Amino acid sequence: MRMTNKIMRNNSLYNINQNKILEDKLTNQMTNQSKIARPSDDPVVAIRALRLRSNVTALTQYYDKNASDADQWLTVTADALTTIDEVLTDLYKQATGAANKDFTADNLEIVLTQMKSLTKEFYASGNVDYAGRYVFSGYRTDTAITFSAEDIAEMSKHPVSFEINEDFGYDKISTISYTDFGALSNTIAGDGIRPNNTSYEQDITNTKLFRMRLSYNNVDGALDADGNPTGPIPLTLTVNGTAVAPASFKEYADAETAYNEIATGAYTGIAYIPSTGELVFSEDYYQNNYKEGDKFSVTYNKSDWLEGDINPVHYFRCTETKDIGDGTMTDTKQTGYNYTSSNQDIYYDVGFNQQIQVNTLATEVFTHDVRRDMDDFQHCLTQLRDIETNISDIEKKRAEFAEDSDDYKNWTKKLEAANKAKDYIRENIHTKFENQITKYQTYMNDNNIAITNNATRGSRLELISTRLSNQKATFKDLQTDNEGIDVTQVAVELSASELTYQAALMATGKIMETNLMNYI
Repeated sequence: MRMTNKIMRNNSLYNINQNKILEDKLTNQMTNQSKIARPSDDPVVAIRALRLRSNVTALTQYYDKNASDADQWLTVTADALTTIDEVLTDLYKQATGAANKDFTADNLEIVLTQMKSLTKEFYASGNVDYAGRYVFSGYRTDTAITFSAEDIAEMSKHPVSFEINEDFGYDKISTISYTDFGALSNTIAGDGIRPNNTSYEQDITNTKLFRMRLSYNNVDGALDADGNPTGPIPLTLTVNGTAVAPASFKEYADAETAYNEIATGAYTGIAYIPSTGELVFSEDYYQNNYKEGDKFSVTYNKSDWLEGDINPVHYFRCTETKDIGDGTMTDTKQTGYNYTSSNQDIYYDVGFNQQIQVNTLATEVFTHDVRRDMDDFQHCLTQLRDIETNISDIEKKRAEFAEDSDDYKNWTKKLEAANKAKDYIRENIHTKFENQITKYQTYMNDNNIAITNNATRGSRLELISTRLSNQKATFKDLQTDNEGIDVTQVAVELSASELTYQAALMATGKIMETNLMNYI
């Protein structure tokens, strides 16, 4: 084969170009720190790179974002639960101290003020949020557990009423002790003075009553300000699915009258007291109508809301009716509020096919009873203060007479009756606070369970985060091994390529200086 200058020139240019291509490839590798610039450079490396990059991206999302976000949510929840535990512990201590029978009404007033303050803090802790999302509100992360001052201000412009459906079991029927000293109070002014040697103590009675306490007080009733009915009682009670006849209810404007009529037998049905949110009945009615295992459902309305009241949408099936501004009440939110723990859990994806629950539900920690118990204490305090006032009045009245007079003896009998009533009331308060100690222990146990569950999720998340961190590091190493270059080796090859290029230019230039004509 005859080798011409043109052939030699073309071959030289081709080889020099190939050397430049290699040099360019090595330069790109040094610049990008990657073996390939396009899939065609090495299809096997490219396919593996896509898979590894996908894994690293997913792990970065799980570890740097999802796991971190979940950890912050759990931390905020843990801090709130710790505060709640401290509040309940303080309430427990207050109840323990208040069980002292020597406490006067003034002493109990101080204790009750402190307990009310702690109770307010208890519910305020439920309104903590993380990045604008309330952590105890289930899926309704934009809705606080309790109504705020802004909510109440809005309700003053556009009144809101809720029809609430509340379910509970037989165990929710509780007892209260009612001390009747009304007859004694009626004689303090001097009316109804009895003959000598007639006892007033027989007028003092202490009766055990039974009740169903609703989750709210100040619910809607059918009586106007003068105590006249404006329509049927807006309440429905069903027992094991069967509605109780409306004739079985009687509405009362105040609790004292209701308690008195049930205790004395003046009324034998169910006393509905909207102001206290109670359904009260006698022991006979209880024994004759209810049995263990019964299930109850009460539907009632509440349109009088105060700051700090628990929003019912987090707990009950309810229908919200709102005044839209023209005096017309329009249903704006209906049903859909069926609160069940199974459909309110919030999960974060923190790994491949791996999730972790981050939220604690309000129903696990915040019970209406903590606030409703304050109503019972207030009633007990009012009774104690009334009887202490009666005793003081009787002592002042008795002091007006000589000790050997019939009037003095008569007022002494009244004083003995009043002290008997005070003993009953003081014993009732003592029992109430002793029972409350047990209640607070129950509340603390529920909170401790929530703390444990939250901590368990946090511990699991910590393990997952550690594994994600290790996986991320491993996949990044694999990614580097697959795509990355050996800088030293590439630098040597690049240097060799540059030397080869320079040598090729010199050799080609030397050869191209001579041709066949020089030889001839």
